Amino acid sequence: MVIMNQEIRRLYARIETLEKENNILANNNSLGYNLFSHSKDGIIIFDSEEKIVDVNPSFIESIKMDKQQLIGNSLYEIVPENRHFKLEKHIELLRKNKSARGILPVYTGRSIIEFDFTASILNDSGLYMCLLRDVTSKRLLERKVKKNEELYADLFIEALDGIIFWGGGGEIIDANEAACRIFECTHDELLNKKIKDFVYEKSERYKSIVKEMFVKGSIRDELVFLMPNGQFKSLEFTVKLNSVEGYHMTIFRNVSERHAMEKSLRESEQKFRMIFEGALEGILLWNDQFQIVDINQSGQRMLQMKKDDLIGASLHSILNDCNITDDELKEQLRNIHTDGQSDGNLSITLKSGRKKFFEFSNKHNIFSNISMSTFKDITEKLEMEEQLRKSDTLNVIGELAAGIAHEIRNPMTALKGFIQLLESSVKEDHTMYFNVITTELSRIDSIINEFLILAKPQAVKFIEKDISQIMKETVDLLSAQAVLHNVQFRTYYEQNLPKVFCETNQMKKVFINIIKNAIEVMPKGGYITVSVQKGPGHKVHITIRDEGTGIPAHKIKKLGEPFYTTKERGTGLGLMVTYKIIEEHKGTIEVESKLGKGTVFHIYLPLL
Repeated sequence: MVIMNQEIRRLYARIETLEKENNILANNNSLGYNLFSHSKDGIIIFDSEEKIVDVNPSFIESIKMDKQQLIGNSLYEIVPENRHFKLEKHIELLRKNKSARGILPVYTGRSIIEFDFTASILNDSGLYMCLLRDVTSKRLLERKVKKNEELYADLFIEALDGIIFWGGGGEIIDANEAACRIFECTHDELLNKKIKDFVYEKSERYKSIVKEMFVKGSIRDELVFLMPNGQFKSLEFTVKLNSVEGYHMTIFRNVSERHAMEKSLRESEQKFRMIFEGALEGILLWNDQFQIVDINQSGQRMLQMKKDDLIGASLHSILNDCNITDDELKEQLRNIHTDGQSDGNLSITLKSGRKKFFEFSNKHNIFSNISMSTFKDITEKLEMEEQLRKSDTLNVIGELAAGIAHEIRNPMTALKGFIQLLESSVKEDHTMYFNVITTELSRIDSIINEFLILAKPQAVKFIEKDISQIMKETVDLLSAQAVLHNVQFRTYYEQNLPKVFCETNQMKKVFINIIKNAIEVMPKGGYITVSVQKGPGHKVHITIRDEGTGIPAHKIKKLGEPFYTTKERGTGLGLMVTYKIIEEHKGTIEVESKLGKGTVFHIYLPLL
């Protein structure tokens, strides 16, 4: 019985389905099947439960789906879930008024297509028909137009720059708030004026700008404008003809403050440049890459280098060229980065060969990653201090020598006389002692003579002399002594050197002192290299190089001081006399030495 009832219900359901299909066919015939099939608009027929009963080919083509995928499905299945609430309102309105209009979004599985629809009841069948037109492109365009309108509002109304639209006669059509502020006018006041009314001076330049604007259709320039309140403003402007609906557009920007700032900066730069270039100290500017940015005139003069050769060059390479050691440089740079500044003294050998001493101060990152080094030449100051110190010492030694030389010479004369008398009676066994006594007395006599040279001015006669010839004679004189110590000479004498104004015997004494010292510091033998050639600054440059053990840097500074020597049995008077003789000849001595590699004496004498 239950099964029978189920079969009856299924038959009734089938009958109802057939009746609906017949009704659809009847309605299609009444609407016109051709209209349904060939309409350019999409058509959906759905029942009171919002289930799709039929769709036309145009709708299927629009959404790119099979008809069988749609028939029997609910409208809610093809409408995005977040828009179901709108579909409910449309259906409610359709049932109430038997018609409805609006926008229906359809999800195709890949994208959303928006349709403008009109829905109405289809006769008395209980079915509804919905005509749909694809308005996706139209909606996108509307959104774009709306967005453009908002963008226009932002650009025109809210813009910081003044914007003015004006007609062919120059009359102002519209202006934004920024333009009103720039021209010190209300909006209504601006609309009664022309832009040219504000131009301060209708000069030839103004006429040229107007002419070029109409030829090119656009222009960008700058003019001075007079405001109604009497204020002058420098305005930068950009003009575009026929910009919007035949009207012309000009965009203004007030650059008065910028000009004032630029003027202030120029004045500050001029003040800085005057101080920079007028400073007596050398000033060097360099960036965080240690590249030289600028140097003042005093700095160029002290370093004997031109600005063009320095700018862009590396600070490291410049200092290395000046014989600054890496250790010294690294120490200074480390101090700068640690403390922000550093100071001290450096000795620099210039390209001319002259060694100079500088007192410097570095300040890191004083502005815009630029660091500054200030320096001043203290060579003369140090030389003067050294001369004063030596002068004081020489005065003491002079007084001492003058006082004791006479007292020592008298007993020395007696001793030498008695030794000579005893020479014939000395037994052969005591000959060695006699020779030692004679040698030591001669040495004492030599020391007394050197004392006397320092004690009082000597009556010397300066004459023009070939310095190379003096050096050759000295080398020949010492050749025998050199051979005994397994030492050989290498010599170089430049040809046709100008003569030197000097005292021959004193110059020989200088060369003998230095060469004898060189021989004594090479107990295992080696080479002494002697050269005489033209040096910088119209001077002759004499070098005497040995291959000895070298002299530590801290001892080089003391060479030439009274009683200072690096030899066990030396008195230091030999080099002291040497320095004094060279000084009297208006020359200089510089010593260069490296431990284990030897020492070089550089002697500079003025040429005639």
